[in-house]
Amino acid sequence: MHRIACHECDLVHDIPPMPARATARCVRCNAVLFRAQANSIDRTLAWTFAGLVLYVVAVSFPFLAMKNGPIFNETGLLTGIQLLFEQGIIPLATLVFLTCVLIPLIQMLGLLYIFVPLKLNVRVQYAMPVFRLFKHVKPWSMMEIYMLGILVSIVKLGKMATIIPGLAVIAFGLLIFVLNFALASVDSHMVWERLEGGS
Repeated sequence: MHRIACHECDLVHDIPPMPARATARCVRCNAVLFRAQANSIDRTLAWTFAGLVLYVVAVSFPFLAMKNGPIFNETGLLTGIQLLFEQGIIPLATLVFLTCVLIPLIQMLGLLYIFVPLKLNVRVQYAMPVFRLFKHVKPWSMMEIYMLGILVSIVKLGKMATIIPGLAVIAFGLLIFVLNFALASVDSHMVWERLEGGS
């Protein structure tokens, strides 16, 4: 048995061990306390490793190429951010760097730091602070908005020049889905229970 407080009405519950895919609800307001995920560790690790591969491709390969007659320009994700800095649009460049480059990387590395030791049944130092950091930065990953902006730009620039999507665009689009699947696979309740229990 362990205790959990309802995030809606603050009623404290004593929760027995839950089977996979079970849902615990508040007895007072019927809010969902947590849902137990099936194979959370294996699924989270699989999606996270896939996400890291896609992330490396997204930041390493050309993002977009623009062809207008004999002129051919190619840009990547990081070079696009660098150009924003050079043009003096520092707030936007910083926002894009944080939400599309740094925070997704922090999320994936944080998941690996937490879930690989859980898979191997070993304890690592600072696991709980790392998981808290992961929970805090989770809302700041906004790759979907960046991808939407890219699609709008492709449509608008398509009238002026030939736009050739690079391999990084495909990887970045897939990364959005893969990272969301990884985040959805995280059973926070199980993680806290394992970290506090030392197993």
